[in-house]
Amino acid sequence: MAGDRKLCLSGKGVTKVFGLGRNKTVAVDNVDFNFYEGEVISIVGESGSGKTTLAKMLLGLINPTEGEIYFQGERRDLGSHRKKKEYWKSIQAIFQDPFSSFNIFNKIDTVLLDCIRMRGGGGLPHEQKVALMTEACSFVNLKFAELTNKYPFELSGGQQQRLMIARIFLLKPKILLADEPTSMIDACSRATILDMLMQLRDEIGMTPIFITHDIGLAYYVSDTVYIMEKGKFVESGSADEVILRPKGTYTKRLINDVPKIYEEWDLSTV
Repeated sequence: MAGDRKLCLSGKGVTKVFGLGRNKTVAVDNVDFNFYEGEVISIVGESGSGKTTLAKMLLGLINPTEGEIYFQGERRDLGSHRKKKEYWKSIQAIFQDPFSSFNIFNKIDTVLLDCIRMRGGGGLPHEQKVALMTEACSFVNLKFAELTNKYPFELSGGQQQRLMIARIFLLKPKILLADEPTSMIDACSRATILDMLMQLRDEIGMTPIFITHDIGLAYYVSDTVYIMEKGKFVESGSADEVILRPKGTYTKRLINDVPKIYEEWDLSTV
């Protein structure tokens, strides 16, 4: 994969430290990574492993304490608001909690129109904007005509997750960070959401990066898996290498902790 695809996001020695002295916490500890265009990546770890902190650094929401992040082979520069806005055209996120992902004062029309403006479509005729919003909603099996003038909080959790993907359909980012994107929805909707994300990857050449504790999901969707423990990447490689032939003790424990319906559950590690 590395041979025929371009690097879209990479990092060298990326570290994030919170606090000082005795209160210092090393959330992300000197990690290196190479993410390639069109590749599906999963960063897997338990709560507190540092994966969400790393995601926030990749998004540019917080700065690394040490190390460098590179975007499309160039050292990333987010030194001004203009540069951040330009970067955010290329990288977007879907978060775990859809209920806190939308401004409660903005109607669904405003949410989608903001995406159109961000992509330079602010001057389009109203009818064309409506057509774009209708197409985006249709992609995620929602009807824009039934959503117009409503607020996101009037939708169910699954519908809000779909609305977040409709935003991504309009924004067409190069990279999507999906932080536990299916953890709050039922199993049937989960498969549908994942299929939509994979379809988006195929249609617009997007690079999805899943941040998850679910090693089953990582195996199902990923080309490459990074296992994170206490701020470090302790194992990485193809999904088959890492999950079917794990080398690290921590990776083996994560796999063994997945309940199997045909085996008696081992709760000794809980």
